[in-house]
Amino acid sequence: MAREVVVKADQVKKRKRRSRIIKLSLLFLLLLLTVLYIILRVIYNEGRFTITLDSNDTLKSGLAIFESLNNSQGKRKLEATPVKFMDNISYKWLPENIDTEADGPHNGKNYIAYSFYVENQGEEVLNYWYEVYIDDVIKNVDEAVRIRIYRNGEYVTYAKKNSLANEPEEGTVAFREDVKSKERIVILEQVKDFKPDDLDRFTIVIWLEGDDPDCVDAIIGGELKMHMKFTEEHIEN
Repeated sequence: MAREVVVKADQVKKRKRRSRIIKLSLLFLLLLLTVLYIILRVIYNEGRFTITLDSNDTLKSGLAIFESLNNSQGKRKLEATPVKFMDNISYKWLPENIDTEADGPHNGKNYIAYSFYVENQGEEVLNYWYEVYIDDVIKNVDEAVRIRIYRNGEYVTYAKKNSLANEPEEGTVAFREDVKSKERIVILEQVKDFKPDDLDRFTIVIWLEGDDPDCVDAIIGGELKMHMKFTEEHIEN
């Protein structure tokens, strides 16, 4: 009888030990999933699009970015308002005055629109570059995305090449294909001879083009993270 009691007590201890291990494992898994969720929310942030100045070169002179002429104090970073859900549309549906209707964020239904200024607030003539990076893509949504950049009223629309023909989509300039770069720079442009007090107005418009052959059901639920960077280049006299 004593042996039977000892055996049963040992079994109870083992069951309690297994129960604790299972509970701790479930708690650890829940904690891990919570941390992962927070990290993903920070990374993707509902498709937020940011504009930044290069942190090193802009310390040398007065290249500045800002949202409004009423407050021209330069900032390091500007943020467009995210769109929680973006359905595909046609470029024909974009407002004709989308470039001039407002400063800062002025999104519409199913597109991101953001206007801002770049000014040479220094005393030297300089060149500057602007780059657009695609940081991450889910479900190949970049196949149908359009990025239209207005500069002083003139615009260029950029898109990924057609996946079948390997040619630029109609009415667009193809994304860069820089396989050597660790960062995916899809747009790279230079502005030359930017004199003191010169001012450029930019509007960035982002949408999913419904007439793109690559705009298919498979990209539904996809996400895209992008940012734009300005870097100044000093001219040697």
